[in-house]
Amino acid sequence: MNAFQIDLLAFTLGSLVVLWWSRKALRRPGGHGFYRFFAWEGILGLIVLNRGPWGEHPDSWYQSLSWLLMLLSIFLVVHGVRALRQQGTASPARGDDSLYEFEKTTTLVTGGIFQYIRHPMYSSLLALTWGCYFQSPSWPGTAVAAVASGFLLLTALTDEKECLAYFGADYAAYMQRTRRFIPFLF
Repeated sequence: MNAFQIDLLAFTLGSLVVLWWSRKALRRPGGHGFYRFFAWEGILGLIVLNRGPWGEHPDSWYQSLSWLLMLLSIFLVVHGVRALRQQGTASPARGDDSLYEFEKTTTLVTGGIFQYIRHPMYSSLLALTWGCYFQSPSWPGTAVAAVASGFLLLTALTDEKECLAYFGADYAAYMQRTRRFIPFLF
């Protein structure tokens, strides 16, 4: 098998896994999980695109930035999921089949990492996107990372609409106190 065939096989198998994880969300076009699927596909594309040079230049500034972003990604997702599980009171009564179980919160989570940013898991995916990109920056990689970032923004905007519909004025007030992805900035 040549490198292209390996990349195609890796992307296809990875896409099947992402498709399975997203199967419920994809049945609901326009929901936040629908857009998140495309962001995950972009991240997978960056991993496959940069598979060859991954870690090849460990002393370069761009790979140092890459590892820093990937560590940040882990930090954000761990603290985000922990806060949702501890404070979110997940319940099947929430009734939205497109949500993962830990997303079915019936209590608005505003503590922990959520007191600084509304979307730590999407921030995690943004950090992962650009961490994968900086393993080996390229023009095709720039395009894929930009598109994946756009889908993550759409994911967050849609999630905010869904949270406003579910939590109402409490979520609107929470939006005024916090930033979307980067504490105190954006």
